[in-house]
Amino acid sequence: MAADKNSNLEGAERAAVFMMSLGEDAAAEVMRHMGPKEVQKIGTAMASMDRISRSDVNAALHEFSTHVQEQTALGVGADEYVRSVMENALGDKASGLIDRILLGRNSKGIEALKWLDPRAIADMLRNEHPQIVAIVLSHLDSDQASDTLQYLPGRVQSDIVMRIATMDGVQPQALQELDEILDRQLSGNAASKTSMLGGVRSAANIMNLMEGSREAEIMDTIKESDSDLGSRIEEEMFVFENLVDIDDRGIQTLMREIQTESLVLALKGADDDLKDKIFRNMSKRAGEMLREDLEAKGPVRVSEVEAAQKEILSVARRLAENGDIVLGGGGSEAML
Repeated sequence: MAADKNSNLEGAERAAVFMMSLGEDAAAEVMRHMGPKEVQKIGTAMASMDRISRSDVNAALHEFSTHVQEQTALGVGADEYVRSVMENALGDKASGLIDRILLGRNSKGIEALKWLDPRAIADMLRNEHPQIVAIVLSHLDSDQASDTLQYLPGRVQSDIVMRIATMDGVQPQALQELDEILDRQLSGNAASKTSMLGGVRSAANIMNLMEGSREAEIMDTIKESDSDLGSRIEEEMFVFENLVDIDDRGIQTLMREIQTESLVLALKGADDDLKDKIFRNMSKRAGEMLREDLEAKGPVRVSEVEAAQKEILSVARRLAENGDIVLGGGGSEAML
């Protein structure tokens, strides 16, 4: 029925409905080809599903069926076509992108690390050369890399971040050799990644997710060693005070995703400009209640304030990655 074509479910929930309709064996086979974050997201959605309407189930299955029917066989033997198009379009600049798309597809070792706990990754890397550690952390998602870095010895943390920031890329052969070394220690069949790793932005993303006091210590050490590099990393970092640069619509979208208690704690350490922006984008009543909560809140530990600010920054980055807001004041694409 036409009414069934419009689902009220989110993307992960639609995927969960489809998985549950496949049966245990088929669903397990499909999930073997997913990455850890996708498995966690869909698994969480499956576990949290209690009651779901027949129309939503039909809509999810209809959407999948429609998507499959739209697929073609154009991908058969496409490697040479991709290479030719990239080289014609980008010339010399194409090599790194081609490595990213084609040469990195067979990597296993580093990709398998994404399934490990950060502490386990740190234990595996503890005795490796800092350059090896930098390559591995550059390959991981920023949150996992940040957590892993915090478990490594303090004396090498700033060195590793500097190496990430100054890394232009990794030769495919070197990445393949590193993959083979790690693959002998790990099991896993995930495929794909890149030889273009590191850079100032990568280092900044990792530093953004470090615990506040440790972040400051590492940045101080980096600036003592290379003040210019430290400044460039800081310029790429998005810190709590930068929320003031998000446009009003983006701030409103962000506020809907944040718990009041976290916001109160975070604003205890915020400047007046950011507080004013937050109040300005709330209803009069909500703003008054937030002011009262702030005034009533007694002294709090700096670590609590930093933790709340990191939590809100994490939400902001997630919304930005989803295209719901734009960090840095470029305008919001929030979906209402």
